Amino acid sequence: MSGRMEWRALSLGMLCVALSACTLGPDFVRPTAQLPAQWQGTVVNDAALATDAQWWAGFDDPILTALSAEARQANLDIQLAANRVQQSRAARGVSAAERRPAVSATASGARARNSEVGLNDPSGNAGREDYGLFQAGIGLSWELDLWGRVRRQLEAADARVQIADEDAHAVQTVVLAETARNYLQLRATRELLAITEDNLRIAGDIQRLTEARQRQGVASTLQVASAAAQVAALEARMAPLRHRDAQLRNALAMLLGQPPQALDATLTGLRRDWPALPSLATGVPSELAERRPDIRRAEAALHAATASIGVAKASFFPRITLNGDAGFQSKQLDALDGWDAHRFSIGPAISLPIFQGGRLKANLALSRLQQQEAALQFRRTVLQAWHEVDDAIDAYASEQQRSDHLRIAVTESERALGAARRQYTAGVVDMLDVLSTQRIALDNQAALANSQASAAIARVEVYRALGGGWQGDDAVATTATSGAGAAHP
Repeated sequence: MSGRMEWRALSLGMLCVALSACTLGPDFVRPTAQLPAQWQGTVVNDAALATDAQWWAGFDDPILTALSAEARQANLDIQLAANRVQQSRAARGVSAAERRPAVSATASGARARNSEVGLNDPSGNAGREDYGLFQAGIGLSWELDLWGRVRRQLEAADARVQIADEDAHAVQTVVLAETARNYLQLRATRELLAITEDNLRIAGDIQRLTEARQRQGVASTLQVASAAAQVAALEARMAPLRHRDAQLRNALAMLLGQPPQALDATLTGLRRDWPALPSLATGVPSELAERRPDIRRAEAALHAATASIGVAKASFFPRITLNGDAGFQSKQLDALDGWDAHRFSIGPAISLPIFQGGRLKANLALSRLQQQEAALQFRRTVLQAWHEVDDAIDAYASEQQRSDHLRIAVTESERALGAARRQYTAGVVDMLDVLSTQRIALDNQAALANSQASAAIARVEVYRALGGGWQGDDAVATTATSGAGAAHP
């Protein structure tokens, strides 16, 4: 009876100690991102970024919208990142399991004989006969997390799950930006091909007219050769542009997880016009810390490093484990189920580090230094994000101004080319004047096409710098599920 009273008192004492357990180490305090009050630039406003999640829809291009939607589901980098999110959540489950008791069942049977001249033979046969030993039971082990070691480990594991989430968001942002960039470059390449073909037709007309004038004794050999050279030069521009077109089509296929040339049918008949893009709705700078995955990741890394200090501190204190074992033991199998064969043991086990050669102190110092590094990395990430947004906004504004001037240049050079052709036909100007005017017109048209594409790509870069292009954990989980299914045909 006294034994039972002692056990009840011990159990009550253990429960009180567990309930009064503390958590060592500093609590995480969310850092403040130092950002400007508003963005600088004439092409932006601080309205809420309504197209944050699907900014590509702002280009009003159905093909780009379809490609972006497919890239979010089919891109292999996004699927890999989503798989790593699932891995981090599984690892978090391992850490969470340490907070619960571990229960195991065992059963064994053996035939043995001990030494006649060795230690005491528990069978009572003094080593002269074989004996059987049959056992069955249930064991329990539960660490009393008095100092918060397990709680801090779980806190760090939660932060690492968020790190994996933000890595997946960052991959999705980059993939969508690359999809838009390659698509817009493809549109520019197609437009350059069309411009070159238009100029090639004009050059061919001039060449035929010059050859006819030579037969009439009006044009010289120099003029005929110059016209032929212009045709050949324009034809030489076609092959690199076609090669660039094929490269970009294959790049888009790769982003969508497709084999080469798989998107050729989809990418026919791309629009040539570049509509004026409205001013950017960037949102206020304070929202950047909520939108950019790298800032959110840096914050989660700081959280994990802070929790690791608590784990390191708890290593200096005793680890108390409550162990229990109950079951049956018998030398005969048919007697194993009798009450006389029952056994049990229960009680705490304490492990106290006395001498570790400085390992625990070094580990604590390392944890603190890692937290300092994570804090500095957070500040660096915020500052870099600020720079990227500022550079992207400036590049977008600069490219828009360049496009405005090039539109005027194209209009005037095309007007000059038309006048030069009419005057050449009338015999007022020389052939070299016509060819020179055509080269200027072609250069301006190509420059405008490149500038319009660059302005659109600069807009993509602004959205990427602002952290747009992901929709949160649900999208990541969906991608992970679909990716897992795709991996097991």
